[in-house]
Amino acid sequence: MALHELLRDRRSVRGFLPHAVPREEVEKVLRAARTAPSGANLQPGRFHVLTGEPLAALSRELVDMAASGRPPVAEYSYFPNPMPAELKAKQRAAGYALYSQLGIGRRDIEGRKAQFLENYRFFSAPVGIVVSIRRDMGKGCFMDLGMAIMALMLAAQDRGLATCGIGALANYADIAHAHLGLKSEEMVVCGMALGYADPEARVNDVRTERDPLEEYAVLRGFS
Repeated sequence: MALHELLRDRRSVRGFLPHAVPREEVEKVLRAARTAPSGANLQPGRFHVLTGEPLAALSRELVDMAASGRPPVAEYSYFPNPMPAELKAKQRAAGYALYSQLGIGRRDIEGRKAQFLENYRFFSAPVGIVVSIRRDMGKGCFMDLGMAIMALMLAAQDRGLATCGIGALANYADIAHAHLGLKSEEMVVCGMALGYADPEARVNDVRTERDPLEEYAVLRGFS
């Protein structure tokens, strides 16, 4: 596919087919991720890729911890705190798009909790990825890691695969860190679901709006 088509068609997929993803396909998208730009070629970030029982075991532990009501233990702030009103409106609109598509009402607290737990099941995708970065990396390296994650997503899209980033994994980063036996210098950043999109899953029809160009870009010197 052309790049603009990949960017246009990419979306967060939360409904996957149970089909296994061949190891060679996973390796190809991981190699593509590593081609992303990197300041001083430090190539920050690692991808811990699980499938089968290793993924199921991690998912069970994460779900049990999240369902227990234990407060999150995050090592970095994903969202601004407090959330400005204009950004809160975007967050609410995204949530409404998801839950309304699933028929979960605004006051259905249990339904919303159940859906949120799907993050820790990696949305039942056949492949789950835990993304980490060295704690001593500077803030700019998070930007480089973000570009690598996007490169992975686009490479997956190009190969007929689908992805969904899982920022919620950072809420229980300590669980993932201990389960995977990561070194102390590694910090868990996020997760990702990878697999083949289920064309019959209603949740995959969710679309969120993007800001118009004039709201996020300033062009100067053009005729």
